[in-house]
Amino acid sequence: MTPYSVIGAGVAGLTVATELARRGAHVQVYDPAGGPGAQGCSWWAGGMLAPWCEYENAEEPVLRLGQQAIGWWADHTKVTRNGTLVVAAKRDLPDLRRFARRTEGFTETTEISRLEPDLIRFDRGLFFEHEAHLDPRQALADLQTGLRDKGVQIHPQKAPKDAPNPIDCRGLAARDALPDLRGVKGEMLMIRAPDVALTRPVRLLHPRIPLYVVPRGDGIYMLGATMIESEDRGRITARSMLELLSAAYALIPAFGEAEILEIGVDLRPAFPDNLPRIQRRNGVTYANGLYRHGYLLAPALAQGVADLLLDGKQSELCDEDCP
Repeated sequence: MTPYSVIGAGVAGLTVATELARRGAHVQVYDPAGGPGAQGCSWWAGGMLAPWCEYENAEEPVLRLGQQAIGWWADHTKVTRNGTLVVAAKRDLPDLRRFARRTEGFTETTEISRLEPDLIRFDRGLFFEHEAHLDPRQALADLQTGLRDKGVQIHPQKAPKDAPNPIDCRGLAARDALPDLRGVKGEMLMIRAPDVALTRPVRLLHPRIPLYVVPRGDGIYMLGATMIESEDRGRITARSMLELLSAAYALIPAFGEAEILEIGVDLRPAFPDNLPRIQRRNGVTYANGLYRHGYLLAPALAQGVADLLLDGKQSELCDEDCP
C-alpha cells in the first residue's frame, strides 16, 4: 500500500487525509501545532455552506462544487440545513435586487418574521432554503476523530524530509514554494447574545458594511464581514470592530447587549483567480488556495487530490501541467 504524508492539519489537510483514508490509503498527517487551533484560518471560519449566496461574487465552480460539499460534510459532522436568509434595509433594497440578479436558488419572501421572528426591522428578503452551515471547530474535531478511528496519526512536528509522497496543505505558509499565493485578511467576533434566537445564517446587505451572522447554538453567534487585501496578521482594527458591532445592532438591536467572547483575525490563502488549485512540483502535491471558501470547497479539493494520486484522474482543480 502506497503511503502518503499530509502536511498541515487545517481544513484542507484534514479533508485531504480523510478522503484518502476513506478510499483505503495509508496516511500520516504532520503539523507542528499538533492539529487545528487559533493559529490557523480554519479556526476562525464562518462555516457557511452557502454556494448559491457565494455565487454573487464568485466563479461558477464555487456554485457547482460547493453544492457537493453539504453532503460530504454531513457524512463527517453535524450539518444544519436551515438555509440562509439575506435581508437589507428599505433604503438598501437596490442592493437586495442586485444580489438577486447575481445569484440563484432562492425565493423572494415578505415573511421575514415567520422565518426569523427577531428580524423585526425587515419585511423583505431572499431565502436560500437549500444552504446549510456547520460549526468549524466541531467539524475539525470530528475529522480528527474519524482519522484516529482509521489509524491515522497527526504528528506534532514538521514532516520529515524523507516523508513519502508529501501533500502540502499548509495554506499561506506554502508561499515558499507557491509564490503566487497571497493572504486575504478576515476579521470576526464571537459573541453571546442569549436574547437573540436566530436559527440560520443571516446576511445583511449594506453598501459599506455587509455583515453575516452565523448561529453556533446556546446564544452564541459568529459575526463576520471584512475581506481586506492585506497580509497583516495583527489584531482587528477599531474601525472594523465598530463596523461589525454597528451592523449587528442595525440587524437586531438586542445584539447591543451581547457579550464579546473572542476576537479573531486570519489570513486566507488565495491564488489570483480566488479558486483552489492542485499542483505537482518536484514530487510534492500542493493543495491550496481555498480563499474565503474553505469549508465550501475543501471537499472538492480533497476529492481532486485523491482522484489524482489514487486513480490518476485530473479534476478541474488541477493545474494544466499537473502530471
